[in-house]
Amino acid sequence: MTAPDSPSHTAPSSTGGGTETSPGPRVAPNFITEIVERDLSSGKYPQVVTRFPPEPNGYLHLGHTFASFLDFQTAVQYRGRYHLRLDDTNPEGESMEFAQGIQDDLAWLGWDWDGNLFYASDNFERYYEYAERLIELGKAYVDSVSGEEMARLRGDATTPGTPSPYRDRSVEENLDLFRRMRAGEFGDGAHVLRAKIDLASPNMKLRDPVLYRILRAAHYRAGDQWCIYPMYDFQHPLQDALEGVTHSMCSLEFVDNRAIYDWLMETLNFTPRPHQYEFGRRSLEYTVVSKRKLRKLVKEGVVSGWDDPRMPTLRAQRRLGVTPEAILAFAAQIGVSRTNRTVDISVYENAVRNDLNWRAPRVMAVLDPVRVVIGNLPAGETRTFSLPYWPHDVIRESPDGLVALPTGERVPPEQAVRDVPLTRELYIEREDFSLDPPRGYKRLTRGGNVRLRGVGILRADEVETDEAGNVTTIHATLLGEDAKAAGVIHWVSAESALPAEFRLYDRLFRVPNPEGDNPDDIAPDFDPERMGHENEAAPVDTGFLRYLNPHSLRVTHGFVEPSVASDPAGTRYQFERQGYFWRDPKDSREDALVFGRIITLKDTWAKETQKAEGREPRAEKPKPRAEAPQATSHKPQAAPLTPEQEAEVARLTAQGIAEGDARTLARDEVLGAFFAGARAGEHAAQVAAWTVNDLAPGLRSGVSRVSAADLPALAALLAGGQISTRIARDVLARAAESGEAPAAIVEREGLRVVTDTGAIEAAIREVMAANPDKVEAYRGGKTGLLGFFTGQVMRATGGKADPKVVAERLGVALKG
Repeated sequence: MTAPDSPSHTAPSSTGGGTETSPGPRVAPNFITEIVERDLSSGKYPQVVTRFPPEPNGYLHLGHTFASFLDFQTAVQYRGRYHLRLDDTNPEGESMEFAQGIQDDLAWLGWDWDGNLFYASDNFERYYEYAERLIELGKAYVDSVSGEEMARLRGDATTPGTPSPYRDRSVEENLDLFRRMRAGEFGDGAHVLRAKIDLASPNMKLRDPVLYRILRAAHYRAGDQWCIYPMYDFQHPLQDALEGVTHSMCSLEFVDNRAIYDWLMETLNFTPRPHQYEFGRRSLEYTVVSKRKLRKLVKEGVVSGWDDPRMPTLRAQRRLGVTPEAILAFAAQIGVSRTNRTVDISVYENAVRNDLNWRAPRVMAVLDPVRVVIGNLPAGETRTFSLPYWPHDVIRESPDGLVALPTGERVPPEQAVRDVPLTRELYIEREDFSLDPPRGYKRLTRGGNVRLRGVGILRADEVETDEAGNVTTIHATLLGEDAKAAGVIHWVSAESALPAEFRLYDRLFRVPNPEGDNPDDIAPDFDPERMGHENEAAPVDTGFLRYLNPHSLRVTHGFVEPSVASDPAGTRYQFERQGYFWRDPKDSREDALVFGRIITLKDTWAKETQKAEGREPRAEKPKPRAEAPQATSHKPQAAPLTPEQEAEVARLTAQGIAEGDARTLARDEVLGAFFAGARAGEHAAQVAAWTVNDLAPGLRSGVSRVSAADLPALAALLAGGQISTRIARDVLARAAESGEAPAAIVEREGLRVVTDTGAIEAAIREVMAANPDKVEAYRGGKTGLLGFFTGQVMRATGGKADPKVVAERLGVALKG
């Protein structure tokens, strides 16, 4: 009774074949995608190549999700290639455990880098060679002043830097000292290698930044082979260039570091070279994402580990029961901009709720039970009721007799319901009975009636209490359907229900910004946290701990209906009126069920926050039209989908269509009818994406002339690598104007990608013959020229050559 866990999107191949879109959420158009489109259309790069570069000194968290989604999905959408890189140049705190954990979490999200896995530590020797090259060019020197003196000599925002007394050492002396640093002749901190750039630059980053430092620490992969390690500002650009990255995306705090990036690329003459682009960082309310602070929570026992469901790490969210689809939907919603922003946590929580709403079957569980005895039901008698898993959703029956569930599954009718036993003794929630009910109470009271979900009306007659006055047993009578009841409550049979532990998780912090005005203190010569790179020696401000929520975990013991015993362990449930739950994958066993609450049914914090701020909670119901709200700055909200539309969304997403596209098609009759006419089959996701994102304005206005039936053929050409994304979109736009079949335009104008190996090899020979000096340089070790040759071959073929074949044949030809 559950949908599959793994996203269905596909990833580019390691050789650049790739896929234009994925059935998962897309990166919305932004300033970076505009740059990518410009670079591809101008021929600056034949293919977009991106990378996600976490440091393996901790587990990935929700902050990384946004960065990885932007890096990877941008490449997917532009038929490019993406890399996973472990930036492991700081041996302190890094481990194989974290390196493997990062790969595991990203694979769980659905990303497949298809062999494009890189470790910075694999290139320690090459970094060292580039450092010596800078020394030989007179662009780097060994400095021997202390860290404190170095910081003083750099000056400040109004005072230019002062040269170190060692800045003018000769090339020979610098090479000798640097080689001796590598050989281990000096202690930690005795010397560093610095770039010689500009001590008067207003950009402090350019005032002779440190490139290498001595650090005697065993590396988790290289062991004790090295005692000097490159700094991030030196290693990262070089690794981008070595991998052939085209668009190096990082968060906004590295905008000043870009000057070092550009200086290295120009000084070392990388052609073509990668470029760095900065986007606004995204923080999340009610949590912290600094790895040092997360480690603090783990080490001090505030949480049980990195996978404690209250943590923002991906493995914690996995254990909590959040699906990868929900996390990717969240990443797609928060947007890309040039400014930093704190994301309202409700955006994330609503993404989780929206995902679970259609996939979670409804069952009943009692978390804080009180016993009920039904006097007019004989002891030993069991009445069985067949209750639907999705009582409020329309379940359509197919001609073959199967029914379509909201999950997209088609099952026999008997699998859309479950049997729930009713016996003489029941359990209900303690809060669903009151001896002294407040005004407006609509649950069970002595002498009052309430409806038992799916069964009938129950009247409470007598009550037993303990010495403290707590209700222990309620004696009741089951009435006929003619009786009236104020409300509806859930229940389970005391004789057949399964005992279980329930862990009610909540936000780990009780304020939106637990870090407040106390950012981490970062030591000199270290960058602030950048997707995981942090100074292990820097002190951790512990002020955030005072904002911990003491109620972030509450444990109760109760019962769940017996139907869950026959369902797969990975099923997410909506326990009626309680929230979304699933079995804890670590602690739950068949003989000791443990259910963790993934999330509540509604945002329970909104009213509490408003009360704390002295504001009246917002009304549950919208105001009448005559009392229109004063503010006009809010965007109008789309009306909720009807049950029929929700069922249509489930049907479409089951075909691999992105949920956002599916909802648009279900809501918009014009677009939905057009898509239905395409009969897209295996290309449904692509045709839906074109319908919603490219053709919608023309279809709604009636000016588009393209036939829906012609789109699958174009999608097949794209999926088969016979045309590029750019060609597909251009042809689609022309078809919308002319009415000609887009695949016919491709054939008539010969727009197919060139895959003929002979023709591509001929172009490679021509390019190599025209550039013998560069061929010699490449074979002499200047492998960065590979990008130059790739670009020349693509130009020689009019941009039509298959990048996969070009990369393969170039590699063979250049080896000689």
